[in-house]
Amino acid sequence: MLERAELEAKLATYVGKETGPPSAGPDLVNEAMIRHWCEAMGDENPIYPDAEAAKESAHGGIVAPPTMLQAWSMRGMAQAKLMETSSDNQLAVHNLLTQNGYPSVVATNCEQEYTRYLRPGDQVISHTVIESISEQKATALGTGYFINTRTTFRDQKGEPVGWMTFRVLKFKPNAAPAAATTTATAAPAAPRRLRPPLGHDNKWWWDGINAGELRIQRCKECQTLRHPPRPMCGKCQSIEWDWAVSKGAGTVYSFVVMHYPPIPGYDFPLPVALIDLDEGTRLVANVVGCKPGEVKIGMRVQARIEAADEEMQLPFFHVVK
Repeated sequence: MLERAELEAKLATYVGKETGPPSAGPDLVNEAMIRHWCEAMGDENPIYPDAEAAKESAHGGIVAPPTMLQAWSMRGMAQAKLMETSSDNQLAVHNLLTQNGYPSVVATNCEQEYTRYLRPGDQVISHTVIESISEQKATALGTGYFINTRTTFRDQKGEPVGWMTFRVLKFKPNAAPAAATTTATAAPAAPRRLRPPLGHDNKWWWDGINAGELRIQRCKECQTLRHPPRPMCGKCQSIEWDWAVSKGAGTVYSFVVMHYPPIPGYDFPLPVALIDLDEGTRLVANVVGCKPGEVKIGMRVQARIEAADEEMQLPFFHVVK
C-alpha cells in the first residue's frame, strides 16, 4: 500500500481530468419513458404525459420533467459490464483507493441545475470531469476521501441543457464494536441489515420507529404530508414542519422481489414494495405474511413495527387477510 502522502499525490493527478469522452444516452427523450417516470414518482403534472394539456401550456407541447435529466444518459445494467473493461478515470480512482485499504463507497451529495426543458426527440450527451478529491477525512462511517464529479449535459446541437455535481465518500469502515468482534472460540456475529445514516432531516423519523410510531412529515403552512423526510415543502416551499402519526394501513402500489445479488443480513427472495399509505404518502418497505410470489399490486397491508434484528426496529407491512 502507498503511504498517505504518496496516495494523495497520486489522487491529485486525476483532478480536472474527464472520466471519459462525451457519451450520448442510449435513447432519445421519449413520451413512454416520461410517462413511466411520472407514474413511478407520483408526478401528476399534466404537461408531462398529456399531449392536449401540454399543448395549452406555455411549452406548447409535451416536455420531460427536469429531474429526469440524468436518466436520459444512464445505460442500465449494461453499464456494469462496460465498467469491467473501461479505462474510465473515475473507476481508476475508485480502484486505487480500494487497493489502498478504502473499499467502501457511499453517495453523499447531488446537485443539479436545468437550463431548459427537454422535449421528445432531444438527444442528451453527458460529459463528466473529476472536479475535486478531498484530503483524508474522518467521518462517522469511517476514514476516507470525498470525490466530486461534475457532469455537463448537452443536446444534439451542443447546447447545454443542465449540469450535475455528484459526491461520494470512498472510505475504510470504522472497526466493529468490541461486542461484535470474534475470538478463536466465539462464532462470527450474524450479518445485520444495513444501518441508515442519521442526521437532522431524518433522525426524528427513526426516533418515532423506536417509539413504536410510523411518522409522516407534515408542512406547518399548507399541511401537505411528505415522505421521505426533507427540509422543505415541495408545494409551498415552507421549511416549517412537524409530523402526523400514520395508522399504518395501506395498499401495495408497486413491488419487486429481489433474488440477486444476495446481501448479508437479508432473507431472499425479498419482497420490496412501494406502499400507498391511506394518509396519502408512500414509502418503501418489506411485505411479510405471505409467500414472495403472492404479493400483488392493490393488496391491502398493515404496518407493524417489529425487530429486524437485536438492535433495529423497522415497519414491516403484513398482508391483511
